[in-house]
Amino acid sequence: MNGRSNETASTPADTTMMGVVHDALRRDLSRTNDVLEIGRIETRQRCALAAHTRWMMEFLHAHHSAEDRGLWPLIRRADPDAAPVLERMDADHARIGPEIDRLEAAAALFHDDESPTAEGQFADALAGLEDTLLPHLRREEDEAMPLATRTLTQAQWDHWDQTENIAPKSKWELGIEGHWLGDSLDPQRVDLLHHQVGPVTRFVLLHVFDGPYRRACAARWGADVPVGPLQIPG
Repeated sequence: MNGRSNETASTPADTTMMGVVHDALRRDLSRTNDVLEIGRIETRQRCALAAHTRWMMEFLHAHHSAEDRGLWPLIRRADPDAAPVLERMDADHARIGPEIDRLEAAAALFHDDESPTAEGQFADALAGLEDTLLPHLRREEDEAMPLATRTLTQAQWDHWDQTENIAPKSKWELGIEGHWLGDSLDPQRVDLLHHQVGPVTRFVLLHVFDGPYRRACAARWGADVPVGPLQIPG
C-alpha cells in the first residue's frame, strides 16, 4: 500500500517523483562521463560501469513504457486538449528508443572488451543518448508534469505509479532502485521517496540494501566518489 494513502481524490497530483527519477539519470550519466574522462579504467571498474549502464537503460526503457502505457493515456482521457504536448512526448520517446538500444549494445561490448575501440563506441553511444534524453527530461518537466498536476488527482497519479512502477518489482529491485533514486537527494525529496512504500517495506529497503548499494557505487565510480546516504529525515 502506498504510504501516502491519506491523500484525497481531489488533491492535485504531486509529480515531484518524476524529477527524482530524472535527476538520478542525470547524476549517473554525468558520473559515467567523469569515469571515462579520467581514463585508465581497470577491468573491475569497466565491468561494473558497463553493467550499471545496461541497468540504467533497462530502467529507462521501463520508465518510458510506463508513461506510454499508463500515464499519457490517463492525461489524454482527462484532457483531450493535452494532445499536442503528449505527441511531443511520444516523439521524444521514439527518438530516444534507438539511442537506448545503441548504448545497451555498446555497454555489453565494453563489458567484455577492454580495447580503445570498444571504449570509444561506448563513449559515442553515451553522448548520443544524452543528446536526445537530456532535452526531453527538461521538456517533460516543463510541459508534461504541469499538465499532469492540472488534470490528474493524487489518487490517479498514485494508482498509475503503484501499478506501473512499484507493484511489478521485487523487493530486491525496489531496494536497489530506491537507494539509486535517493543517492545525493535533498531531505525533503528523500522523505517523499521513503513514503512510496509502506512502513514495513520501507524499513527493510533502508536497512538491508545500503551496504550492497554503496559497494556497487565504489566499484563503478571509485571509492573516493561521495555517495549520498538515503537518510531518514529527523
